[in-house]
Amino acid sequence: MRIDIATLFPQMCDTVMSESIIGRARKKELFELHCHQIRDYTLNKQKQVDDYPYGGGCGMVMNAQPIYDCCMEIIRQNQEQGRPRPHIIFMTAAGQPYSQQKAKELAQKDNLLLVCGHYEGIDERVIEELADEEISIGDYVLTGGELAALVVADSVLRLQEGVLSDPEGYQEESHWNGLLEYPQYTRPEVWNGKAVPQILLSGHHANIQAWRQQQAQQRTQTRRPDLWEKYPKENLETSKKKK
Repeated sequence: MRIDIATLFPQMCDTVMSESIIGRARKKELFELHCHQIRDYTLNKQKQVDDYPYGGGCGMVMNAQPIYDCCMEIIRQNQEQGRPRPHIIFMTAAGQPYSQQKAKELAQKDNLLLVCGHYEGIDERVIEELADEEISIGDYVLTGGELAALVVADSVLRLQEGVLSDPEGYQEESHWNGLLEYPQYTRPEVWNGKAVPQILLSGHHANIQAWRQQQAQQRTQTRRPDLWEKYPKENLETSKKKK
């Protein structure tokens, strides 16, 4: 898989994506990641990428031209590798809410192009011209789209083959099957007067699995009633029968 990030802060994105699990996978060349400086595609000597908004208002709006030219060059580079046109995502506060299901969908793509806005936003015309979709990672506003793009890149790349040592590393996590993850414990067996649930020490894998399923359902129902409302109740019946 190849991911391109168009941004005003390529070093920031490159640094984050070179650390931890994703960084190790990158060194192993399990995926390609390229961070591009939008400012390099301006046509003015000042390298200015923004201007005042038509209609008035505070702040500045990113110009369409440098974003468009940057994206077109990225498209050209992908085609040069024999790849299809990348799936282009603009990270915007007005985008569709991001989810694990969307991460699964994007993980099936050959290549993605994540475009990061800044200031008060991006000239709508370039979004209309290029975007396959807009994504928001939550109902709040950031100073730029870089953190959002990194969230999407991380969540997608960790689903690529070989990035995690075992697929179960993500298949039992929160949101994979519509539930929050069950509580986890490690050594010591007793810490600060609190003991690990005895069932986890029993060695009875079927009982442990049933306990974890019950805990995941209970946690989801309590903490995220919105997710619980969507959870298929036939799955609930199946888990009861396994007990």
